[in-house]
Amino acid sequence: MIHDPGRRAALLGLGLAAGAAALGNNSADAARASDVWMAEGAKTLKALHDRLNAAPRRRDFKTVPMTLEQEDGWDFEAIRELLAYRGSPKQLWDNKDLAGPWLNLMRNNLNVQIHSFKHPDFLIISATHASAHLALYDQMIWDKYQLSKLAGPAFAGNRLIQEQKAASDDPKNYQDPEGAFSPRNNSIPALQRRGAVFLACHNSIWEQSEALIRNGSNPDRLSHEALAADLTNHLIPDVVLTPGAMATALYFQEAGYHYAT
Repeated sequence: MIHDPGRRAALLGLGLAAGAAALGNNSADAARASDVWMAEGAKTLKALHDRLNAAPRRRDFKTVPMTLEQEDGWDFEAIRELLAYRGSPKQLWDNKDLAGPWLNLMRNNLNVQIHSFKHPDFLIISATHASAHLALYDQMIWDKYQLSKLAGPAFAGNRLIQEQKAASDDPKNYQDPEGAFSPRNNSIPALQRRGAVFLACHNSIWEQSEALIRNGSNPDRLSHEALAADLTNHLIPDVVLTPGAMATALYFQEAGYHYAT
């Protein structure tokens, strides 16, 4: 491919607000996998995302318990679609360190599997938990509960959902060292547009809500159950909620996903 850093793709019609500072409720479609960003020939992966887009994501909880017991408490239908995926290869990443290199590693794996090994239907999933789970909340909830207190000084806001400048570069120019598929575009929305899926963890939500109550970041004086529900309702678009990320990872391994950490 020819290196042309000045070339831009007209992506507004795909739901990408080019140059946006962050992914918000008004740009919910920006994270959705798109034909332009996914590899040519990725028919099985594209069909999966059509089914995922149709699968319900309940985000209207008033309270949630410590341990989920009913399937309507998590994104059961979406998980079922992921477990049934017949494309290959498929990889499950154990991501737990917010400040770690996990987005860069996932991006590198996508590039190699698709362009080096010629697997357009490669599916990469993030089993997101512990401090990394903070990246799955929208900026509104970061502001409301001062999540930077849990995230540490390097995260004044949720910069992992912020659109990068390279997000407006042409995704067909995948060899551009400063382009859409380069380290200049490490973000959760950029990976989602390429077909990556991020699993949320109810156990992490419960524990983080407890931490917020302990440190006084509970402006509405909610109960533990109600605060955990509020966090759940503000997961970023297209995330798949599990009753527990690593508990659910067992079933992904049984379904043929390769575990990575």
